Amino acid sequence: MIEAPTPPPDAVRTRRQRSWYFYDWANSAYVTTTSTVLFSPYLTAVAKSAACPGQDTDLACHTDLHVLGLPISPGSLAPYTVTVSTIISAILLIFVGAIADRISRPAHLLGAFAFVGALAASSMFFVAGSNWQLGVVVLILANQCLGASLVVYDGLLVQISSDDERDRVSSRGWALGYLGGGLLLAVNLVVMTMHDSLGLSTGEAVRVNLLSAGVWWGMFTIIPVLGLRDVRRVGPAVTGSLTAAVSGSVRQLRSTFAELRHFPDTMTFLLAYLFFNDGIQTVIVSASLYGKEELGFGDSQLIVTILLVQFVAFLGALLFGRLARTMGAKRAVLLSLGLWTLVVFAAFFLPSGQFGLWLVLGVGIGIVLGGSQALSRSLYSRLVPTGRESEYFSLYQAMERGTSWFGTLTFGLVHQLTGSYRLSIVALVVFFALGAVLLRRVDVERGSARARAAG
Repeated sequence: MIEAPTPPPDAVRTRRQRSWYFYDWANSAYVTTTSTVLFSPYLTAVAKSAACPGQDTDLACHTDLHVLGLPISPGSLAPYTVTVSTIISAILLIFVGAIADRISRPAHLLGAFAFVGALAASSMFFVAGSNWQLGVVVLILANQCLGASLVVYDGLLVQISSDDERDRVSSRGWALGYLGGGLLLAVNLVVMTMHDSLGLSTGEAVRVNLLSAGVWWGMFTIIPVLGLRDVRRVGPAVTGSLTAAVSGSVRQLRSTFAELRHFPDTMTFLLAYLFFNDGIQTVIVSASLYGKEELGFGDSQLIVTILLVQFVAFLGALLFGRLARTMGAKRAVLLSLGLWTLVVFAAFFLPSGQFGLWLVLGVGIGIVLGGSQALSRSLYSRLVPTGRESEYFSLYQAMERGTSWFGTLTFGLVHQLTGSYRLSIVALVVFFALGAVLLRRVDVERGSARARAAG
């Protein structure tokens, strides 16, 4: 049994929390500019150029790409790439968490993953012409590094905050992330709008913006790496080589999966999160594709939309943080899932070309986006044993990015079979419904007591 750590002095804890917030600020630029807005439509255009050379990429391309002998519609390449990336993460991130709990200086590991991911994100600048293969590779690499860094980052939440601070600290981190991502996206909008004046084609403007997201991610990661360098893992010191740490991690993983059945509320939460987060992540990564291909909006309009979502989400995260104080985090998350369901149905019925209504929908997404993600993180932090935060948060990240492939796979398959992104988006309702049903079965107080007793 590992005793809970003695809380550091208030001044030290506040300093650590401020440094910790900045990793949300750093990585949200990649999540917003690259994953959410620009890369899926851009990769789709590059794939169309490869499959239908000489044709305007704004037109439908009915010639398939051939990937490992399989016919792939150019319009489905981006969601399929995300699917492959998250399947890989389902395996990788679990090992990352077990290793992270055996590393004495977690901030160093956070920096290692983040800097490699930022380099991969910056390399998206070189995806051009019909070179969709490079785009697939760097997207997968960047996503693996992002997920791995977040395993370490989320595990640090427990070490820098007390239990009664957790909702507030998590919500402020998400809020700052939305603000940072929104600020860079505002710059991206200027570049996209003024690309002719800057001597750039539309494609070149997209590539410059992709580069900016990678640079932003790497540059601002320096703040949490330095600010959290004095944080040490909870528990006995770990000695030996990295090989020993990895082998010890494998043994620990066996133990974790064997004992998870003794934490039914933790396990039920993870299953609930698997489903409802699948829906959230698929909406996030597919929104720009849906807006461009189904509703006919241009790149600048999409950037305006996501920019609006970012700043509304900043307020939404703080709003839901306050709601959690009065109604509890679990009920606040359930409320957000009901609102997500309404958002998906509204997107299905939204007429093509109605940009004003699309912006109203964006406001709805922004309100629930920050709250559902921030409170899910803090709620889960109460259900993990002390000293094994990264290990258990690796399971959390496996549900967030590692196994969030059901949604993107469903989205891609429905489009491939029907040719309709509207049917793809409305199919996501089932993920929110299943997640809500499972979350209602979680007893947070009981689960928290069992986690503390085991830690």
